This record gives sequence, structure tokens and C-alpha cells, in this order.
Amino acid sequence: MSDRVRSVSQAFAILRLFADSDPLTLSDVSRALGLSPSTVFNLLNTLLAEGAIVREQPGKRYRLADAWRRSGLLRDGDARQFIDRMAPLLARFAQAHEATVGLWQKMSRDRMQLVAHAESDAVLRIHLARGQRQPLGGGAVGRAMAAASPPGPDEIARLFGAVRWQRPISFDAYVEQVEAAARAGYAMDDGYTHIGICTLATVVPDREDEFCASVSVFAGARPAAEVAALGRALVELAGTKAD
Repeated sequence: MSDRVRSVSQAFAILRLFADSDPLTLSDVSRALGLSPSTVFNLLNTLLAEGAIVREQPGKRYRLADAWRRSGLLRDGDARQFIDRMAPLLARFAQAHEATVGLWQKMSRDRMQLVAHAESDAVLRIHLARGQRQPLGGGAVGRAMAAASPPGPDEIARLFGAVRWQRPISFDAYVEQVEAAARAGYAMDDGYTHIGICTLATVVPDREDEFCASVSVFAGARPAAEVAALGRALVELAGTKAD
């Protein structure tokens, strides 16, 4: 849209981010939306003055004002209802498998966002921050999405190149893992995105807004057969009709 006012679009992007996140700092917003700190500073001050957001006291975090949060105007109704229905299923799965579970949504052609998650009561567990974003091609989620709807070699290469891997992986190996995910029904990232963390992921079927479920455990903590069983259980979870 050539007549779109950029600053207004950026302000609504910030409001939507707050609608699906815990309180965030200026730096959090800047990183999540790819905006400069100075732009975010001016937008946050404007939204604060208009009463759309409030500053957490004490500290430097901001959150959506209660009236805006209650209104639900910044949420996609159907997607929000789906996320809310999935939340208790994620919690039960996390406890049953002593793992950390996430629900991710594709936000653009380049990014995905964690929209819900659950952790077990284990003393030592993996923590995810709701609202965090990552490159669309990254992790097990990126492989699962590529396997479910193959974007073509050029697009896979573009997505792969945008990821910062903690443990090096070749493009050929990445493609092989995408192909393996297509065969198995779930993808695996064993310490490439985050060293020491093994994550499995599978797309949620029949969702046009492209959701993906993930489960994370400590790498090497479980035998291969148990990890495979966890992947199959995740596929079953993703296919559950959350009524």
C-alpha cells in the first residue's frame, strides 16, 4: 500500500507484539521488530502518552495497557482462540514427558514467533520466553515448516542463510534433515541452533495461519528410541482437535 503511513504501521506492530508477549524492554522491541532503538524510543513514548501502553514500575519494561489487552482488538480472533485451546494440551504434554513445549506461528516470510509454551516441574528444565522470535528457517520448527510445504531450493537456501547457527551445519546436511522430516512427520535440531538442546517440531495440520509445535529436551539425555517416540507423540499432539 503506497499510502500507508509507516510510523502508524510500526506503532501497531509494537502493540501487536505487546499483545502476545510478557513485558518487554526497548531493546526487546527493537530486536523483535527490526527497528532502530531511536525509532522504538519515539514510538514507545507516543504510545505511553496516549495510554496504549504502560511502564512497569520499577524497571524499564513496558506492557500493553489493561484496557487495550481486554479489548482483544489486536488479536486474530480465530488464531487466538486456537492458541488458548492448545495451552492446556501443551501443559499436560510438558508434564507427561518432562520437557518444554512450544507453539510457534509464522509471522512473515522471514520470522516465526512463540505464541504459547509450557514447561514441566522438573528441577532442571529448558525455559522459553513467550513472544520471542527467530528466523523462519531456524531450528526444528524451520525444518518442519519447510518439509510440510517445500518452498523450493532457492527459498530454502535463503532461509538457511539467514540463520546464525551455534554449531556449524552445511547446507546439504540441512536439506537432508528437511527431507528426513518430511518422511518422519517431525523435524529435529540436535544442538545446531542451541548447543546442548535437542528440539523436535511438527506442523499443526489444517491451519492456514501456519502453526508449528515443538518439544525441547537436553541433548544426549535420552536414548534415540525415546527421542523418536517423543517425536511421534508430538505429531499426535499437533493433530489433536483442541475443543
